[in-house]
Amino acid sequence: MNNPSAPKKITWIIGLICGILGIIGHFAHIQVLSEYNYTLLLIGFVVLAIGTTVKGV
Repeated sequence: MNNPSAPKKITWIIGLICGILGIIGHFAHIQVLSEYNYTLLLIGFVVLAIGTTVKGV
């Protein structure tokens, strides 16, 4: 079984930005962000999950 590892900094930043945009889209009415808020949250979570399970990402 693979041990979790820290994602690269750029992977972490991309996941964080997607998550923050998803949260902003949920609470603020910004057309594009509000339309895709759950998708952005999902993308952010998936990017972070892949970054911790796959070494070197």
